[in-house]
Amino acid sequence: MSNKITYTIGELAKQFDITTRSIRFYEDEGLLSPRRQGQHRIYNNKDRVRLKLILRGKRLGFSLAETRRLFELYDADNSSAAQLEKVLELIAEKKASLKQQMEDINVLLTELSGLEQRCQDELESVRTTTKKVVSSQESL
Repeated sequence: MSNKITYTIGELAKQFDITTRSIRFYEDEGLLSPRRQGQHRIYNNKDRVRLKLILRGKRLGFSLAETRRLFELYDADNSSAAQLEKVLELIAEKKASLKQQMEDINVLLTELSGLEQRCQDELESVRTTTKKVVSSQESL
C-alpha cells in the first residue's frame, strides 16, 4: 500500500484496473466522495479503501445497496461489533442465495444432460436409417 495521501481518478483506475467511468459511477451512487479542486477530483485514502471494499464486495457477489448499507453503518457507528454483525448477516444471506443457485444449476445440468442424450440417440437413429436407405438404393 502506498503512503500517498491523495490520488487522482486516473491513479485509482490504474491501481484497481477499472475505468474512470466506474469510479465516477460509484461516486454518483454516493459510495465515494472525493473533494474537488476545480474540475479535478481528489481522492483520499478513505476513498481508496472504500473503492477496494466496493470491488471486493462486487467480486463476492454483494450488491451496491448491500455495500452502501455497510458504509452507512460504519459511518454512523464506528464500533466494529455492529458492522461485523451486519457483515455476518449479509454473508449468511449471500451463502443461502448461492446454495440455491447451485441447486438450480445442478437441476438444469441434469435436464440438459438428459436432453443431450435424447438428441444423441435420435441422431444415431437418423444416421442408421439414412445408411439403410442409401444402402438399399445402391443395391437396386
